[in-house]
Amino acid sequence: MTTPRRLLLVNGPNLNLLGTREPEIYGTATLADVVQVATDAAARRGFEVRAVQSNHEGVLLDAIHDAREDCAGIVINPGGLTHTSVVLRDALSGVALPVAEVHISDVMAREEFRHHSYVADVAVVHVIGEGVPGYATAVARLIDIVTGQADG
Repeated sequence: MTTPRRLLLVNGPNLNLLGTREPEIYGTATLADVVQVATDAAARRGFEVRAVQSNHEGVLLDAIHDAREDCAGIVINPGGLTHTSVVLRDALSGVALPVAEVHISDVMAREEFRHHSYVADVAVVHVIGEGVPGYATAVARLIDIVTGQADG
């Protein structure tokens, strides 16, 4: 079976507010900018991106489950669900696809409750605090793993 040349890009709650929400932390780039950065990075390697953002956990879970059918990996910024959602972590683990975890801000330099990630142990790539360009880094590193050009 041929590995699909598609990645699922998942952005969790409140990421639809990028560009206006706390620009001193998240910058002024929008969610559309995030999708474009990821899409362009994937296209440079012959991959496409299917993007989903939701403020509803179940929508994200369904998209992750559906990725089993036609995606080679998942790039995810779970937003606040990073620190609270066991079911999101279980969905990522359950689909058995390689996962890249992305955070725009340096969560380790922020409030104590942000220091724990339920996604960290299922992700093979971690890009933290690189701003929106970090999505391109995550895509490239995940594609390296998917295509056997890096260890995962």
